[in-house]
Amino acid sequence: MKFKAFLTDHGVNLLEKRFLPALDKMGKTCHLYLTRDHAIFLHNLLNGDGIQSIAQFQKEALFEDYRISSQNDDRIAFTIDLSLLQRALRSVLTIYTEFGGSIGGDATANRLQIKLVKKTPPHSNQPMPFLTFETKGYKSAVIQDVPISKPLSRTDVLELQSALDMAQDLPQTLVQVPDMNQLQSFVDRMKHVGDVLNVSITKYGDLHLQISTSLITLGAEFRKLKVIGEQARVPPGDENLTAQTRTRRAIDKGDAMSVQVSVKHFFKSIQCHLAKPDCAFYGIAQQGSCLTVVFQFFIPGTRQTDKSISLHCRLPVLVDSGTN
Repeated sequence: MKFKAFLTDHGVNLLEKRFLPALDKMGKTCHLYLTRDHAIFLHNLLNGDGIQSIAQFQKEALFEDYRISSQNDDRIAFTIDLSLLQRALRSVLTIYTEFGGSIGGDATANRLQIKLVKKTPPHSNQPMPFLTFETKGYKSAVIQDVPISKPLSRTDVLELQSALDMAQDLPQTLVQVPDMNQLQSFVDRMKHVGDVLNVSITKYGDLHLQISTSLITLGAEFRKLKVIGEQARVPPGDENLTAQTRTRRAIDKGDAMSVQVSVKHFFKSIQCHLAKPDCAFYGIAQQGSCLTVVFQFFIPGTRQTDKSISLHCRLPVLVDSGTN
């Protein structure tokens, strides 16, 4: 079982400044799943407890000279502490840039390698696996070791791949929320009101959020949003009805779905703005099984989707809350 590659400047920027801070908000630990073509960070895919997040990178988005081999069809997966990963990357980058790494320096002289190794820690006789960062091109190497779990067995890797395949299924209707700051501002106020958030999405392009307690009801509605997938026209006469009435009628017609999710989980999903997506899409899976948030990234300077990176979250719904 072997893995080693060199991080590119673009890969360092994606991880250190954008994705690792966002993923750390999802949970302290996650699975890092490496295949021949992708590096994937996965939260909660095997236990089903809490918000699921999938951040997937084509190997070219992060690495060069990418090499991997294993008896599991060249697939390696393990658990890693994201805060330790961030700390190690920042530490080695400080030295890397100070002594003229490829970030602003000579790309051919100094390179940042990442690899899997086994080492025997001090005061131990048992070798342990590490993900190691090592600068190449200096008189002496600068090394940072990040402890990881024992790599997953063949059975566990197959289970992880199966869970990933299932998590890739998208809702039939997705609505685009272009202003994440406005949504975050509303959620910041809501999280102090209650624990349960009602989310309704219509094929007309409406996203309705509501939180209720015995003392207060707080809601927000985003209308006439861009719709991807199944769409429908707003019925005549419905435009002037209240949000609750329109949503209820849309659900009765099969043109909307509604679920209840944890405010805490919804707030966590909003933290993905740290990865600097260009927009986000919300949708409810079939049978109301989960609320899905898909973040879209554009190629810099264009409005074309960057297909080399992807990020989406799946929020578990509260029991028996799904309506369609």
